[in-house]
Amino acid sequence: MTDTLTAPRHVLSAAPASRRAVVSGVVAGPLFLAAGLAQGFARDGFDFTRNAISQLALGEAGWIQTASFVLTGALVIAGATALRRTLRGGPGGTWGPALVGVFAVSFWIAGAFPADAGAGFPAGAPEETEATVMSGHGAVHMFGGMVGYLALCAAFVVLARPLAARGLRGWAVASRVAPVVVLAGFAASAASVLAFTAGAGLGLLWLSAVTARLADR
Repeated sequence: MTDTLTAPRHVLSAAPASRRAVVSGVVAGPLFLAAGLAQGFARDGFDFTRNAISQLALGEAGWIQTASFVLTGALVIAGATALRRTLRGGPGGTWGPALVGVFAVSFWIAGAFPADAGAGFPAGAPEETEATVMSGHGAVHMFGGMVGYLALCAAFVVLARPLAARGLRGWAVASRVAPVVVLAGFAASAASVLAFTAGAGLGLLWLSAVTARLADR
């Protein structure tokens, strides 16, 4: 009778995530940012103070950034599965990975629906920082990114629970503060594209850090 009552505990225990999935989730953000920085410095006419990394998908070499979007989405999906396996049956085990998965899909949307040209990039694009009329694919790109980053910010709040449950209170507090900083960067994007890039970059790097920390069991 005792064996019958205690056996279900093993069913609820989280299984360790595969190392490949964990590594994929950890490297996704840094790899995406490194690729964007390298292209931004190499592409003629691109200016980080005026252009968003998404615009690198435009022009003759745009396929590189498009591939970066697709690859990053796949890596983040792998990271989400690692979190799901690690957190299964515990705090944040359902919604945390699901929200990270939504963030991953937003990269595929960004790859399929490129941003609009503008601010002088690519060559021949109008110099105005804002297009007077947004194209359909540009609108989908922007909406997908907005939904993706809102999901990521929500994921940080949810993932603060398992961090706190493991005694990582400093990490839990930081995970609740990170969305505020990310959204502040987005809010300041009208004044500075660099603020937007910094906010988006912080979100990617914090996701990598949280994935690594939670998988370090």
